[in-house]
Amino acid sequence: MRIKNFEISSKNPFIVAEISGNHNGKLSVLKKTILAAKNCGVDAVKLQSYEPADLTLNVKKNSFKIKNVSNKWKNKYLHDVYSKGQTPMKWHKNIFSFCKKKKILCFSSPFSERTVEFLEKLNCPAYKVASLEITNLQLLKKLAKTKKPVIISTGAASIKEIKNALKIFKNKKNIALLKCTVDYPCKNVDANINSIETLKRVFKNIKIGFSDHTEDPLAAIVAISKGACIIEKHFIISRKINSVDNFFSTDKNNMKSFVYLCKQTPKVLGNYMLKPSKNELKSLKYRRSIFVSSKINKGEVITKKNIKIVRPATGSPLEMYDKVVGKIAKKNYYPGDKI
Repeated sequence: MRIKNFEISSKNPFIVAEISGNHNGKLSVLKKTILAAKNCGVDAVKLQSYEPADLTLNVKKNSFKIKNVSNKWKNKYLHDVYSKGQTPMKWHKNIFSFCKKKKILCFSSPFSERTVEFLEKLNCPAYKVASLEITNLQLLKKLAKTKKPVIISTGAASIKEIKNALKIFKNKKNIALLKCTVDYPCKNVDANINSIETLKRVFKNIKIGFSDHTEDPLAAIVAISKGACIIEKHFIISRKINSVDNFFSTDKNNMKSFVYLCKQTPKVLGNYMLKPSKNELKSLKYRRSIFVSSKINKGEVITKKNIKIVRPATGSPLEMYDKVVGKIAKKNYYPGDKI
C-alpha cells in the first residue's frame, strides 16, 4: 500500500499524527502543531473534516448527551463537543497548501459525502474512516469512487461489519484496517492487541495497523511486533492546551520518542533465522578450546591436570578432549600450546 511516496510495510510502519481538535480553534496553533509533528518524525498528519451538522443535531435532548464515560466529555452534548473540536472547512485549503510547502504528507477523515467532494477538490491523497463510521456505507461508497487509499478503523466493529465495509472496495490493495478501542483514553489492558492477529488471519492481503488511544508507547510497540504497519496517535503541542482531545493526546515532548520506538521495533524484531549475526561471528573466537596448562615432557601422559579448557577458541577443538586425555606426548609441550 502506497500513500504518495510512502510505501507502507511491516518493516517501515507509517506513523500518523492525528491532530483532531488539538488546535483549539486557532489556525496558528494548527500550523505550529503540524510543524511540531514533522519535527517529531511522523510520516503524516491527519485532519478531521466535518461541520457539526455532518455528525449530529443541535438539540439539547437527553439522547444527544454523552454518558457512560469518565472523561471531560461526560454530560456534554454531542453538538457542543463537535463544535469545539472541528477544523473549520475554510482552513483546509490553507492547511493543504501549507503542508505541501513544508513537505508534510497531510490527509483527512471525512464525515459526510459532502466533505469527500470538498477534499477531492483539494487533492487529498488518502482518507481515514473513523471507527464509528464503519457502518456508514454511503460514506464508504463515496470514498470507494475516489480510488484512493482508505484506512478504516475497526473500533467496536464485528467481523461481519468489517466484511460488509470491505465489500464496497474493489481494490483491496488500497485498503488498510486499524485495530482500535473506542475509549478515551484507552487503558493498556483494554487495547487487546492480540486481535491484530485475528484481523490478519481473516482479512488476508490487507494491511493492518493500530489506532492508539492509550497514553504511552507500549501498546503501539506490541502492535508493531504483531504486524501492525500503520500507527495513528493523537498529537498535541502541549496538554496544557484546553482542547477536546488534550487528555489522551501525546505531546511533542513524548511524540519524538514514540516515533523513534515505533520505527526501531521492526529492526529489533529482525527475522526468523536462528544463526549467529555478523557481529556475533566476531565473538566466536572467545569460546573455549584446549590448551596445555603445565609443561608436558615427551613420553609423559596427557592428563586433566596438564591441559585445561579455557578461552579463547584458538586452541585445540573441544571435541578432542576425551581423545587426548591418556595419550602419550610425542614431543614437549609448554603452557599455552595446542595439543
